[in-house]
Amino acid sequence: MLRRTFVALIAAAALSTQVHAQEAKPLNFGIISTESSTNLKSVWQPVIDDLSRAIGVPVKPFFASDYAGIIEGMRFNKVQMAWYGNKAAIEAVDRANGEVFASVIDKDGNPGYWSLLIVNKDSDIKSLDDLLKRRGQLTYGAGDPNSTSGTAVPGYYLWAANKIEPKTFFKAVRVSNHETNLLSVINKQVDVAVNNTEALERYRLSTGKDANDSVRILWKSPLIPADPLVMRTDLPADMKARIRDFFVNYGKGKDAAREMANLKALTYQGFRASDNQQLVPIRQIELAREKAKIEADATIGQAEKQKQLADLDAKLASLGQPTAKQ
Repeated sequence: MLRRTFVALIAAAALSTQVHAQEAKPLNFGIISTESSTNLKSVWQPVIDDLSRAIGVPVKPFFASDYAGIIEGMRFNKVQMAWYGNKAAIEAVDRANGEVFASVIDKDGNPGYWSLLIVNKDSDIKSLDDLLKRRGQLTYGAGDPNSTSGTAVPGYYLWAANKIEPKTFFKAVRVSNHETNLLSVINKQVDVAVNNTEALERYRLSTGKDANDSVRILWKSPLIPADPLVMRTDLPADMKARIRDFFVNYGKGKDAAREMANLKALTYQGFRASDNQQLVPIRQIELAREKAKIEADATIGQAEKQKQLADLDAKLASLGQPTAKQ
């Protein structure tokens, strides 16, 4: 009896050690490439360091050259949590075993941000109507294909609404991150580019300059839901709770002043709890954009077209009413 008890205690101790070792294994926090990794590391690292201390596990920043790299990192468990845009988060949820657990709150307390179309202040393009008359004449700085404000939202509310396909409308299209697109417009390397309000605020914080002194905004989107934070669904439940509690309470505890300074560098006021439901508006936009594309495609047979449209209508119905154009 004593021998069995001793063996059981040894086994329990070994299991406890194994579980502790697994929990102590470093976690990676993915950061989408909205600007240079150097800039992103400098503003995210203080928060990541605080996260490491709070959850008792080393956390390291994980960068890739594009949004897809972070999504694939989560898919193959090289990334356990990440900061995404909503469109990239949809990919992470659908293909990379991810779940939304929080979203950011911007410095003014807004529940989101806005996509922008910008030109240099010296440009003779004074309005969106001016731009629409210049087919084949302009160069365009497009966003990452998985960017919400760089591709999904302008793709639906701006380009599809005006029956424009950027690849054929513009003389040349260059895909890049928000920082590069902003600088390219300021330095007159492209005629027009997509951007967002968060990128303009980060530019102000990093340079002390107001981008509005150098660029003109031709178009501003409807409000985009705030950027989500996503974690892998297979993280231990207690670890998920620790991570969620850290972000939701960041900037509110005994060290609030220092934490608020870290948040200010990110252009945030804090984080709020969220879930996969916040992705529904962007899912609606993507499906509605796909539907419009199929409706306009003369190469698809009528029967096949009706089938594809019916499938998309069913998907839209499962999400609720489609997002109305604004």
